[in-house]
Amino acid sequence: MSLINDDLQQLLINYCEPESELLQRIDRETNLKVLMPRMLSGHYQGRVLSLLSKMVSPKRILEIGTFTGYATLCLAEGLSEDGIIYTLDINAELEDMVRNNFAQSEYSNKINYILGDATKTINDLNEVFDIVFIDADKKNNGTYYDLIFDRVRTGGIIIVDNVLWSGKVLQDQQDKDTKNITNFNDKIAADQRVEKLILPVRDGLFVIRKK
Repeated sequence: MSLINDDLQQLLINYCEPESELLQRIDRETNLKVLMPRMLSGHYQGRVLSLLSKMVSPKRILEIGTFTGYATLCLAEGLSEDGIIYTLDINAELEDMVRNNFAQSEYSNKINYILGDATKTINDLNEVFDIVFIDADKKNNGTYYDLIFDRVRTGGIIIVDNVLWSGKVLQDQQDKDTKNITNFNDKIAADQRVEKLILPVRDGLFVIRKK
């Protein structure tokens, strides 16, 4: 998943803020017990999400794709005093683990964890968001983007994960999943309503600011 070698990745980790004990436990438990643990954001990307959130000091965050809650807690670190993060996921099998992780956090009273199809549950949220983090089924990136765009305040940011797709976006002949990623990236590049750049963090973070 990382686009840089292990030695340089370790150096980056050495120079960023440490993980909390809870985040370390979530990382370890996810790798021991959950299928496809590479989906977890991890230390370095988690610190990137935390810092972006702290720079915005959001009142409302929307996360699409909870997994085991690691990124949720990183984003929650930047919430304002009366802030709330809504995190949406469809995988009920992880519910007990996720709720337990959240219950151990100092941000537990600021997290609204909603199970169901995000293309439907988004419509139940009557909020304007300062930050949206999209990290769910990649084929629906464009759908999620369109659903939330009008719910993001001017100056708010949308962050989309896995937009470099392990470097496969460079290939001339692309499989269906890679083509979906490329099409989404092209969609954002052509959107004049936003300012945007891709950070080569882990598997690529598209950071998009609404004008």
